[in-house]
Formats: sequence, C-alpha cells, structure tokens
Amino acid sequence: MNKEERLKLFKSMSSSERQELIFHKMKARGIELGSGVPNKKYDSKEIYELIQILNCFPELREKK
Repeated sequence: MNKEERLKLFKSMSSSERQELIFHKMKARGIELGSGVPNKKYDSKEIYELIQILNCFPELREKK
C-alpha cells in the first residue's frame, strides 16, 4: 500500500478508529500512553518538527 492509499484509508476512518489504530501501533512499538515528559505541554509544531527529525535518523527510533 503506497502513501496515498494509506492516507486515503486513514482519512476514511472515524476518529475513534484512528485513535485505536494509533494506540495499537504505539503498543507494538513499546510506547506507553502518557510516556512523555511529565508536566510538559507539546504544541503541534514542536511535535511535527520532532517527527521530521526522527524520520531522518531511523536508528534513533530503534529500541536498544
């Protein structure tokens, strides 16, 4: 499935279906809900920039 097909599928899902999919992927990668930095509020621009940086360095995403 290419990127456009995945995006189309994701947009066709309801909000609760998207949320469930994201939680499932987080669990598969060993990420716990609420495992961020305590008392830290994230803005969407900051998150977007972090994701873009991580996409450049896949080795940073791997658990050791």
